[in-house]
Amino acid sequence: MAKKTVTDYPKLWELNEVWQMLSDDEKVYINDNCTIVNFRKNEIIHKEGDVPTHMMMLAKGKVRVYKEGIGKKPQIIRMLKPCDFFAYRAMIANESSNTSVSAFEASVVYMVKKDAFMHVIETNSRFCYQFMVMMARDLGQSDRRTVNLTQKHVRGRLAEALLSLKQNYGLDDDGATISMYMSREDMANLSNMTTANAIRTLSNFVEEEIIALDGRKIKILDEDKLIRISRLG
Repeated sequence: MAKKTVTDYPKLWELNEVWQMLSDDEKVYINDNCTIVNFRKNEIIHKEGDVPTHMMMLAKGKVRVYKEGIGKKPQIIRMLKPCDFFAYRAMIANESSNTSVSAFEASVVYMVKKDAFMHVIETNSRFCYQFMVMMARDLGQSDRRTVNLTQKHVRGRLAEALLSLKQNYGLDDDGATISMYMSREDMANLSNMTTANAIRTLSNFVEEEIIALDGRKIKILDEDKLIRISRLG
């Protein structure tokens, strides 16, 4: 990994409104305790069981949060987009990390030292409140995803995953192709299914003219039908 000084990138509060709750002195304090790290594709950012040392925010790229299951098969918990926070739950709970995080593609991460982050959480009520709002939203998304993965059939899970990727990362200039490359294995890990089931279901979606495939790029042809499949599960 390669470190850069914080002057090479925008300030944290220029990217995420939560940091705007800091006073000028606190902004200087956080800036002095923040480093920016470049991670290569597939490089581990932190592993399950690690003792947290930094609160992190994605600045650029795409990051996967995952947990190893039976046979060390990775289950992708969520995909992060720029300005998303991570590695804070274990820190606030004073626990070790219960998930692993790796760069899905070359990514840039802001890393704020634990002591500095906890200091502003404990002393700045406005910042703490806004951070709680963000955590509550994350918990709501986590609850919805748990329902999706445990109650929906494979078609519904895959449709939900495609819609989530579109929402997180947007579309290419054609207005239809999801702006990311996703292997069939990663799509399976995101949708909690076998790779064979993911390939088969994607092929069915192609035959039904819901999506089109170009290598690892996915083009949404009929979003309304994809939404219906996701809702019906």
